Amino acid sequence: MMNEDEVAQLSNPGVGAHPTPWPEDPRFDPELLAEGDRRNVVDAYRYWSVDAIVADLDTRRSKLHVAIQNWEHDFNIGSIVRTANAFNVSAIHIVGRRRWNRRGAMVTDRYLHVIHHSDEAEFFDWLDANQVVGIAVDNLPGAVPLETEKLPQSCCLVFGSEGPGLTEAMVAGCQRMVAITQRGSTRSINAGAAAAIAMYHWTLQWEMPVGSCQR
Repeated sequence: MMNEDEVAQLSNPGVGAHPTPWPEDPRFDPELLAEGDRRNVVDAYRYWSVDAIVADLDTRRSKLHVAIQNWEHDFNIGSIVRTANAFNVSAIHIVGRRRWNRRGAMVTDRYLHVIHHSDEAEFFDWLDANQVVGIAVDNLPGAVPLETEKLPQSCCLVFGSEGPGLTEAMVAGCQRMVAITQRGSTRSINAGAAAAIAMYHWTLQWEMPVGSCQR
């Protein structure tokens, strides 16, 4: 079975060895310059070390946080983490089991700050201490349409496991609950897809001027 790096390399061929002479910049990784950079990173970060990429991302993290309840080793967690990296969120919060399914993350968690909380109470204590508003995302009774909501700038979008969704304790601790309006026959949207929609909704409100594009 391939490891995470090998899977990422197959999905993104990247670039070969850097022509000599090599740039004299401490952000560049000598091993990558010599062997090529096959990682799933934007061109601006080619040949940079992981630490250098994280340091640069830290200078412009959004105020958005994303939390996932991890009770069932849900495969969607990796997909949510990958999307969170694309939107450069402040942190990913894993609530519940410490070990989570990283397969779909395609090693993008290396560029994020991942914080573990053993249960809902510990998670909400962290939100309160850091003045971050919890927003539950689920189509349970009491949810309001996401598309009509102005989300707080400093907030944490909270997602449940595929199937069971959010626990009662998690919903009760959030300031409000939003749901994505659907028009088809399925009861719910895949958790990874719902997370991407919700993150994009927040980004449109707070960080995406018309005509903006990837770095």
